[in-house]
Amino acid sequence: QLSCLVKVVTLHGIPRDLDSYPEDLLLFLSPSDYAATGNCRQFFANIGKANLDVLQRESSQRKELLLEALACLKIPGTEVNEEDAEILGRLVCDLGGEYIRNSGGTLLKRLRQCESFLPDQEEAIRSVISSGNTTFGPPEAWSAFTLNELSGLIPVFDHSILQKIPK
Repeated sequence: QLSCLVKVVTLHGIPRDLDSYPEDLLLFLSPSDYAATGNCRQFFANIGKANLDVLQRESSQRKELLLEALACLKIPGTEVNEEDAEILGRLVCDLGGEYIRNSGGTLLKRLRQCESFLPDQEEAIRSVISSGNTTFGPPEAWSAFTLNELSGLIPVFDHSILQKIPK
């Protein structure tokens, strides 16, 4: 339905008020289409707020959006800073394990909103958490507040992490 709606909305060109349309609609546009009304950073900031699950997890469309976002933000290598993570929004859920590892704790708060993880993402999350080199500190120092902050990631924790958390 959204794909059809995009065709109707863009029948006579890209509307200037595209930012006023639902973010989910933007999932079916390309950044080059959007360029006429704004810049790619704004486009991906809007995409980051969209419900990515409208597109299948491993779909080529979703993979392409992530690649275009990384290119737009000029992210060198596999380290994402706080500002870029903010723009990526829900797109962080599609970043591979190497991005999660190399970005340290920067992505943890955003990753908690993800519906599910691939095995390499889970392993990377456990590695970052176990290192203790995050704003949350080592699991031994966590409080109920910390667990609440990381709530969406708890299912990924293994026994070695869980046993270190104070009762």
